[in-house]
Amino acid sequence: MSTERVQRAKTIQASIREVLYHDWDPISICGCGPKDEYDSYIGRIYTLLSTRPTRHAVAQELLRIERESMGYDQAKEEALLPVADKLLALDICLKT
Repeated sequence: MSTERVQRAKTIQASIREVLYHDWDPISICGCGPKDEYDSYIGRIYTLLSTRPTRHAVAQELLRIERESMGYDQAKEEALLPVADKLLALDICLKT
């Protein structure tokens, strides 16, 4: 991968990190916890976004992460739709 593509991929990952940290933040660490707390989920979200999913598909993936990886069962898809919208608004295209 070219240096430009690598840098672009890092920029996209940083954008996803910001949304996960500031807008999703299921364990309420924004401002007091490490900014890389949700980094293990960036790849899953990045891959999903590259498929041009619906907002409901993105919200369902966030819900799945909360339930299966974090053990939270109180999350609701409707509450995750605004986060899905922010993720879908990111320009995730790797320009060649």
